[in-house]
Amino acid sequence: MESINQKIHLENTNVSLYIKREDLLHPRISGNKFRKLKYNLAQAKSESKQTLLTFGGAFSNHILAVAAAGKEQGFKTIGIIRGEELQDKISENPTLQKAQDFGMVFEFVGRSIYREKSNPEFIQQLTEKFGDFYLIPEGGTNDLAVKGCEEILTKTDKKFDYICCAVGTGGTISGLINCSKNGQQVLGFPALKGDFLREDICKFVRKSNWNLIEDYHFAGYAKVSDELIVFINEFYQKHKVPLDPIYTGKMMFGVMDLIDKNYFPENSKILVIHTGGLQGIAGMNILLKQKNQLQINVYD
Repeated sequence: MESINQKIHLENTNVSLYIKREDLLHPRISGNKFRKLKYNLAQAKSESKQTLLTFGGAFSNHILAVAAAGKEQGFKTIGIIRGEELQDKISENPTLQKAQDFGMVFEFVGRSIYREKSNPEFIQQLTEKFGDFYLIPEGGTNDLAVKGCEEILTKTDKKFDYICCAVGTGGTISGLINCSKNGQQVLGFPALKGDFLREDICKFVRKSNWNLIEDYHFAGYAKVSDELIVFINEFYQKHKVPLDPIYTGKMMFGVMDLIDKNYFPENSKILVIHTGGLQGIAGMNILLKQKNQLQINVYD
């Protein structure tokens, strides 16, 4: 399945910018989540699994995508959710409420327990509690997810000099690096602080034509500022492309800032990957309203 490349009209610059609208791939499983789940769901079926189990936070795009995919393809779904305090607040959380509507069963755990999500003993405890399941890691990143993300770029995209994307767990950028062409540079914009991502990405790639731009995380994962929100709202008003505040908003802010600073050589052709994540806007706006901050308005 291919997504469209939308041209972004820029002023006073001699670079060209396009956005690959992966957010439009599927009405409920958008962007990189659609790509990451494709081969994992096929593998689950080949193993005759009937249940998918995965991990995520309160407003996780991945949690909702797994719930929607399970509903669509006939799997039971279980979400191990970080934060015991959320157990009685499902109705106040748009992401969890939608995931529950799709049939996902939740297990809320404390943060110390959640950190054991890769521990075989913890996985065994979950197996004893829930029975046999197909395990999808937090964020969906594994070898099969990277394989799916290798299908984002198409033959027509070989004309671009730079491929840019937001980075969470590293699966999407790994797929982009693997399928990039000679002469292309892949730039990742991490949504969270920390240099561990480079090591994670290196587990999946062999090429060296990539770099992480670590200046646009806005103080850390899920952290936002009025400056970022104003940018997201103005970008939508001007270009009619909605951006989320966790991933694509920060990435696009970074790309536009780098263009302004002449980071890209003259006549560069830049392709930005829209990885979806728009469902998280509703939850973020709830938090912003509680803090009397600006809210995100990217829908007419």
